[in-house]
Amino acid sequence: MGKRILAQRKGRGVLGFRSPSHRHAGEVKYRPFKQKEKLLKFKIIEFIHSPGRGAPVARIQFDDAEKRLWLPPEGVYEGEEFIQSKKGYGQTVSVGNILPLKKMPLGTLVFNIESTPQDGGKFARASGVAAIVRNKSGNKVEVLFRSKKTKWINESCLATVGVVAGGGRIDKPFLKAGNKFHYKKSKAKKWPVVRGVAMNAVSHPYGGGAKQSPHKPTTTSRNAPPGRKVGQIAARRTGHQN
Repeated sequence: MGKRILAQRKGRGVLGFRSPSHRHAGEVKYRPFKQKEKLLKFKIIEFIHSPGRGAPVARIQFDDAEKRLWLPPEGVYEGEEFIQSKKGYGQTVSVGNILPLKKMPLGTLVFNIESTPQDGGKFARASGVAAIVRNKSGNKVEVLFRSKKTKWINESCLATVGVVAGGGRIDKPFLKAGNKFHYKKSKAKKWPVVRGVAMNAVSHPYGGGAKQSPHKPTTTSRNAPPGRKVGQIAARRTGHQN
């Protein structure tokens, strides 16, 4: 009968496939405004390393002594003060300030953009990443992401001015396999990744055979079970485009 392949074993949720959440620093979101709050002031207490996250994380303290985690931009330092404004009227558009998109001038670099108002931030959160405010129409703001895709977002959604800290992280090579191993381990990812055609027949649908070939069509049904769902999933067509 054979053994369960890797893709099927992941579904059990055992420790070997679980993310080490006890090592994570915690969720990094904007503080939600209370009923009458319009402006919050905070300062950076310290920078901390968050395993599994490429960008550094800052621990911040608000004027009412509440402490939270914040995704900092490039160029900030401990003790520096910033604001989080609900309306943004009369507030300075400077690096580190958290303002609604409607108050961002066109061409402003922003990150940690909310998808819907008060959701804490969803887009452009990786190290060294920023999006650009490109257009405004009605109550929507068009944002251009690094992937060259654009998205119209509600003008009341918050975003931080600047570029996420930790840029250039991927420019440095790992140099040793051990470094890559620990990096992947912190994210609960399996590494190294082996090609399916290089495996034995019991380990992958494309495994086995005298030569490294799938030996079968690589298109797969959308409803295929885990383990069988490999290759070109629900492909409408394959081959070169004319």
